[in-house]
Amino acid sequence: MLLYYITDRNQFPGGSVERRAQLLDRIAQAAAAGVDWIQLREKDLAARALAQLAEEALRRIEPHRDHTRLLINSRLDIALAVGAGGVHLTSGDLAASQARMIAENACASRSETQNFLVGVSCHAASEVRLAAGHGADFVVLAPIFEKILSTPPVSSAPPAAGEVSRLPGIGCEALSEANRGAGVPILALGGVSLANAASCLAAGAAGVAAIRLFQQGDLAETVRRLRALEKLPART
Repeated sequence: MLLYYITDRNQFPGGSVERRAQLLDRIAQAAAAGVDWIQLREKDLAARALAQLAEEALRRIEPHRDHTRLLINSRLDIALAVGAGGVHLTSGDLAASQARMIAENACASRSETQNFLVGVSCHAASEVRLAAGHGADFVVLAPIFEKILSTPPVSSAPPAAGEVSRLPGIGCEALSEANRGAGVPILALGGVSLANAASCLAAGAAGVAAIRLFQQGDLAETVRRLRALEKLPART
């Protein structure tokens, strides 16, 4: 099972300096706990600040680089410049095939190119098939479960006072459908918790991706409990 921690330093308390320090500590903890991939998703940072944060994150991961890779959200240029383990693309970014071609031209060796991961965000089975056709190494399908949003989607009006903004999940049936003939590992994202992660695996997910699940609480215990799900008998 693949475990994918997606970062958001703005969820930590304190000022910008404190939040940055807490994020880097959490990245180090995630690597030490055995999280497979960490996506640096600090979309509000300018290029230089993101590159500096990525370089520091890579130093924190270094003792565990045999099993943990850092991926950069959207910024293929920064991922290649700092020597990250890959890039995570959204629907508004380059196609996976284009990112792969650029990486092949930039990497010094064939082994570096083969080890560079290209992941893609998807929201439907058709998008999963498209990403797989473009050579994505994996996709993240979301949202599987309903999410309560801290801020409403850009396209919607602000919620009224006392109203909660929710994003409905597509469900594990959609995950199972996307997995049929996908030909690429699918990670479940969106409202994933210790209580429902097993249902994602039963629907064919290769692993789970999350922000809060990995960014809050006892991370080592979270990883231990998720790894224990691998030992459960498969459902028929």
